[in-house]
Amino acid sequence: MSNTTRTQVAIVGGGPAGLMLSHLLHNAGIESVVIDNRTVEQIETTHRAGILERDSVRLLVDSGVSDRVLTDGHEHEGISLRFGGVSHRIDFQKLAGASCWLYPQTEVFIDLHRARTRDGGDVRYGVSDAEVTGVTDTPIVRFTDADGARQEITADLVVGADGSRSICRGLVADAHQYFREYPFAWFGVMVQAPPSAPELIYTRAPEGFALISQRTDTVQRMYFQCDPGENPDDWSDDRIWDQLHTRLSGEDGFRLKDGPVLERTVLPFRSFVQSPMRHGKLLLAGDAAHTVPPTGAKGLNLALADVRVLADVLERAITKDDDAALDTYTDRALSRVWKAQHFSYWMTTMLHNVDGASDFDEQRQLGELETLVASEAGSTYLAEGYTGWPLH
Repeated sequence: MSNTTRTQVAIVGGGPAGLMLSHLLHNAGIESVVIDNRTVEQIETTHRAGILERDSVRLLVDSGVSDRVLTDGHEHEGISLRFGGVSHRIDFQKLAGASCWLYPQTEVFIDLHRARTRDGGDVRYGVSDAEVTGVTDTPIVRFTDADGARQEITADLVVGADGSRSICRGLVADAHQYFREYPFAWFGVMVQAPPSAPELIYTRAPEGFALISQRTDTVQRMYFQCDPGENPDDWSDDRIWDQLHTRLSGEDGFRLKDGPVLERTVLPFRSFVQSPMRHGKLLLAGDAAHTVPPTGAKGLNLALADVRVLADVLERAITKDDDAALDTYTDRALSRVWKAQHFSYWMTTMLHNVDGASDFDEQRQLGELETLVASEAGSTYLAEGYTGWPLH
């Protein structure tokens, strides 16, 4: 027999999206239970991207999660686009009056987990054998908890915030899936070295794309374009640094500060959107409904934007008995999702090499970059997209 818990909203997925939704619902006086098959330690030690848009930072601070992003995060007022061996700065503050913040996703999770613990949230990690049924009438979430006991949650509504391998996604009937796979990947490394630059550097080179990011005063994150079939174990430190130095070198004398490679991985590139994001009493959020290439730093920010909309929708449905509010969720969320898909696609195709590209294709790509950095209107579009469109 199962132990049964009754709640208003069951949330499958205890990453940043699920925890933020649970926190926002708590602020609105709505009960929720969150489950996740990972342990807290697994999530805290999985390094993920860490660029937060202006409104993502505001959400963390204004909702009472934490203001640590303002004290421990690093405000970036721009990025550099580097091509032809020269860097061109895009000044976000001048062009859009906004910044973004370098703040790793693990830190966002830590802040949210502390907030839910502080507020007495019902959050259960290390579960297994989770399943969701009854999404058209009476949602039930069943799972085995970390102690091996069978559990059952009955809820008014259930939210799938369980990532790109979602168990909830397939429960949305008659969904249309939009999918694009890119013919390249990113070779990502964590290195022990001082920062090479104060802000991110997005590089287009004849050898392929490279991105120089930061983490701390002593550890940095860097990426370069590679074949999706690459085995990271085949790459020595010297071979990795040779690729990075070759792609970043130029007539302006810029040079990376190198050191030991601490971690290496290959990240495939794909875009995915599922519509609708709601079926009956089930709603999807974050990577369960959509993924984007990492070039535009949109993944976590889209998930947080989803749950801001979703919290409003659920509050109206539950506290005002307004089920029609649920019908508005997909259109409201996907409006931003498709903007982000376009922005990520644009950044990706502008900066990456494609096998078989002609001389014309390469010169056209350089012409696009030259036009962008020379145009205040073009640079402003990049600045507005990168720092995030206001969520009305």
